[in-house]
Amino acid sequence: MGRDGHVPGSARLHLIDGLPLLRPDEQVFEAMIKGWRNQQLARNLSLGYVDDQERTVRAFIRHADAMPWQWTPQHVDEWSADLRAVHGCVRSTLRNYQGSVRQFCDFLTNPAYGWSDECLRHFGTHPVQVVYDWNAAAHADEAEGEPERRAFTRPELEAFFDHADEEVLRVRDKGRKGWLPAFRDAALFKVAYAYGLRRNETRLDLTDFGRNPEGREFGEYGTLLVRYGKAKKGSPPKRRSVLTVWHWTPGTIEEWISEVRPGMRHSPSRALWPSERGPRIGVQRLDSRFAAYRDAVGLDPALEFHSLRRSYITHLIEDGHDPLFVQQQVGHDHASTTAIYTCVSSDFRTRSLRRVLDATIEAALRPGRTS
Repeated sequence: MGRDGHVPGSARLHLIDGLPLLRPDEQVFEAMIKGWRNQQLARNLSLGYVDDQERTVRAFIRHADAMPWQWTPQHVDEWSADLRAVHGCVRSTLRNYQGSVRQFCDFLTNPAYGWSDECLRHFGTHPVQVVYDWNAAAHADEAEGEPERRAFTRPELEAFFDHADEEVLRVRDKGRKGWLPAFRDAALFKVAYAYGLRRNETRLDLTDFGRNPEGREFGEYGTLLVRYGKAKKGSPPKRRSVLTVWHWTPGTIEEWISEVRPGMRHSPSRALWPSERGPRIGVQRLDSRFAAYRDAVGLDPALEFHSLRRSYITHLIEDGHDPLFVQQQVGHDHASTTAIYTCVSSDFRTRSLRRVLDATIEAALRPGRTS
């Protein structure tokens, strides 16, 4: 309970009773937003999530050119059409935006918070729910990603990494200092693939590596602690520990940390990937560097940074690793999610079928078989 027994987000906590408002439209709306923020924070939702929710509602206000107590389902229809046709929002983004407006309306129309009474007193009308099942995007499919997104084939991945290494040599041969960040980017892409990392999960520190008692051959780099795993809505980042799988991984990390990273300007920081101008590289930069390398090799434009993660999952499955192990490595709660990411090659399917056929024929020809 808040002040005087009112729940967080209550109108009585944000509007002084009996005090006339100089700009009632603006003041009541800002009080609603402040109340909604407090209600969400009281639910222990993350500050970043709450900020995103507020930005979405403010964007809807600007498009509708109407206050919440004036909203109608038609405003939602027009806004949604604009998001899809003009701004090109994908299905999941549109659904999330609509969900934010729906939650805001749920908050305003809940009698416990008193906002309907306040609007009736000031404006002679009250807010209503304007986002319904019949005018909102449905979550009809687990895999809502763009269908052209896929994993690298093994030759494509080899070509991509080869180009990243050649870029280091090319810049260094010209005597430029830029070879250090080029080396960093090449190592970062390899580590992202080696552990199946999302872009934000590459925010690593030097202390995030450790030994694996069952994998002594990997030395100091047998495990990786991912501290910025994908969070559920309103929750803090989800941590997980990822085991090193490929024998080339420790050498790549050791070379970067011991031989190259000390030459970076901000190497005294604890960040694994320092930038030229700050203690840590910004994750937004990774997309542009990835795209530059991909385009230079002439690879499919559908390949993106997240394709490294898709490739990790796919190649582990193709190499015969247990699906449950792969699921735990990448931090998926459900096996069905891992299955969505798995893009096994036609060659792998052909070899799998060949093994089954060979086993069937061998069993049929085995001596002593009765008909």
